[in-house]
Formats: sequence, C-alpha cells, structure tokens
Amino acid sequence: MFDISDLWVAPFPITQSTKITTYGSCFAQHFSRALVARGFRWIDAEPAPRGLSNDSNKTFNYGVFSARTGNIYTTSLLKQWTEWALGHKSPPDLFWEKDGRYFDPFRPVIEPDGFGSLEELLASRAHTIAAFRTSILDSNLFVFTLGLTESWWDRDTGVEYPMCPGTIAGEFDDPKHLFKNQDYSFVYQNLHDAIAMIRKAHENGPAFLLTVSPVPLTATNSGNHVLVATMESKSVLRAVAGQIARDMDDTSYFPSYEIINAAPYRATFFEPNLHSVNINGVNHVMKTFFQGLQELPIDTPPTGEPATGTDDAPRPSSTDLACEEELLSAFGPKK
Repeated sequence: MFDISDLWVAPFPITQSTKITTYGSCFAQHFSRALVARGFRWIDAEPAPRGLSNDSNKTFNYGVFSARTGNIYTTSLLKQWTEWALGHKSPPDLFWEKDGRYFDPFRPVIEPDGFGSLEELLASRAHTIAAFRTSILDSNLFVFTLGLTESWWDRDTGVEYPMCPGTIAGEFDDPKHLFKNQDYSFVYQNLHDAIAMIRKAHENGPAFLLTVSPVPLTATNSGNHVLVATMESKSVLRAVAGQIARDMDDTSYFPSYEIINAAPYRATFFEPNLHSVNINGVNHVMKTFFQGLQELPIDTPPTGEPATGTDDAPRPSSTDLACEEELLSAFGPKK
C-alpha cells in the first residue's frame, strides 16, 4: 500500500508563504496542525487570549479552525457563515439557556459551560463572524473538509444548526426543528454559492482545496443502519467535491477520504474501533499532501510532532480533536 504514489499533484502553487484558511469537519484539524508544524502560514484569525494554557485552548476551541466557529460539517453551514461574514444576512438572536447559562446554537460546544449572559454570547458570536470574514478575505488558499449531509434546521428562521437541538443544550421541538438529509444538488449548490461569494468579495482569490472526511458517521437520523447511511452520505460528498473541482477554476480535490478508506489500504489506518483514524493514517495523508506540492521537501516533522517546537505543545491523536458529532455516541443504545 505504501508503494501507491502520484495520488495528487497541486494544480496551483502552494508554498510556505501561502496564507491558508481551514474549516470543516473534525478531520480538517489535521491539516492546520500539519501546516503549522511545517512552517506554513496558517491563518488564526481568532487567537486565544494571551496566557491561556494548551489544555484551555482545546477546551474553548481556540486554534482549532481559522475562526472559533466549531465544526462546519455541511456545505450549507459554510454558506451560512459566509453570508453572515460578508453581510448578506444577519444571524437571528437565537440562544439556548440551561441552569442560568447561555449557549450559542451555532457554536454549541465552544464554551462548554455556556456564557454568563446573553450579551456575552452575542458579542462573542459577532467577534467570530468578524474573524471568519478576516480569515476568508486574507487567505490565498481555503481548505474545506466536507463531513455530513444530515442537518437540522429552524423552521421559523430558516437557519441551520451544526447539531440537533437538545443533544448538547436547548430542547428539541418536533414541529420547530426540521431534519434534512441533503441530496447531491443541494450540497453542490450550497458549496458552489459559498465559493462564488467568497471569490466575489476577495479580489485576488482564494484557491480552494476540497477534501472529504474519511471518518464514519457516529449516528444517523436517516432511518437506515449507520453503515448504510455513512456510505450514502460520503458518496454524495465525494461526488460533489469532485464535480466542483472540475467546474470551478483554481479548485482542487485532495483524496484524504480515499487514502483512509480505499480497499488497498485494508482499514490499516483506523483505530481498533474502526471509526477513529490513527496517527499513522493522519501522517500518511499529510505526507501525500506535501509530496503533491512538489517544490517542498517532505523530510519535515510528521503531524505527531509538536506544532510550536515547545515541550508542552499538543501532540495530535485520533482522540485529540474537537469533534462535536462524537457527542452523539452518548445517545446510542447502552451495552
């Protein structure tokens, strides 16, 4: 399997001076870590407060994506964040309250214990929207990892939630909260629209690199077995990513999904639970990426090396990601 080569070649220049933004599902976090470890210019538009420890950075979702959005699993969520950032729409003043604390429905896990007041929540949300705008307008390359087709919506306002209300905070309201398993045309149109909006607002770019998360679904509301739901969802996302890469200039698809899931790799890159991707898989994906850049040496620290060069720098592993969907495992059948 390690003799397989030439899986991807960058169709546009990507160098250590390229300003790179990353968003998407959990697996997108491996890209940012690998880029930082190799001295690339990863954009952190919403850095942690000075003096915050590495553990606290992770707890409060700093340094995870280029802004403190949490996971953006769907292309429609990417479009929603883009519309807010560019001023095409404004987010509704929705919030969830629990035990006197306030939770942001659009970033439900960034403050694990909630905000102290609604004013603090709304100010933090506005700050993240501004940081998201900065990250897309300053970037030369936008890396987006497609993760899910299953989504939850608010009937009254038409906005999308990153998680089903009631799983982390809030209360599920059957008439109010709508489930949508997005089909090919819906996923395609939202991704196309998001890219077009960003490029219209950004005079000189950016180029886009699309990937599909190889991590299987934790749970499904489709009515199918989660294995069947996973294959359908990932197939739709993979087809959309490939078609968008063909249809839009300066857009490329990188095969992290295939590297982990294709038959020749024999599930070697999964943890024993056959869900989490192990560090060897992560390093092989990133090695393939850097090999595809052609102009850069690949004998640089693997993803498992400290990103900052300090002794207390975080070392990524399959369980060291901010992954909201993993919380759904708590709602499964007990064994």
